[in-house]
Amino acid sequence: MKRPLGVSIISYFYIFGSIVLLFTAIFYQAGADTIGMSERFGVSIVPERTMRVIVAFFSLLMAYGYMRLKKWGFWLLITYSVLFGFISFILLTNEPQQPFIGNFVFSIIVLIYTIYVKEAFFKTAPTNQSI
Repeated sequence: MKRPLGVSIISYFYIFGSIVLLFTAIFYQAGADTIGMSERFGVSIVPERTMRVIVAFFSLLMAYGYMRLKKWGFWLLITYSVLFGFISFILLTNEPQQPFIGNFVFSIIVLIYTIYVKEAFFKTAPTNQSI
């Protein structure tokens, strides 16, 4: 089956985001008023740079599976969108800074679109069986 255009665009966004996360992991400087990735995911015991690398590689793996229309890519993206959207929503309601609105909205759009095109991930190839 042909890959839907939106799946390609979403995959490229996640690949780009992964590259940015890897780049920022190298040059990360903690600011006094920033909320790091470790804190966002509720694992503040993990060093910030390590968490950025973990999330970046996870995003690359997820984008690969999603772009290849793999079932596991579909489920990883659904899980990630729900988790990251929920985290962004909680931060949106608790923090005076508002860089989280965009994350929340993007997660919702990706979630809705992915569910809309789910048949692309679950189509099976026709079999040539004779009766």
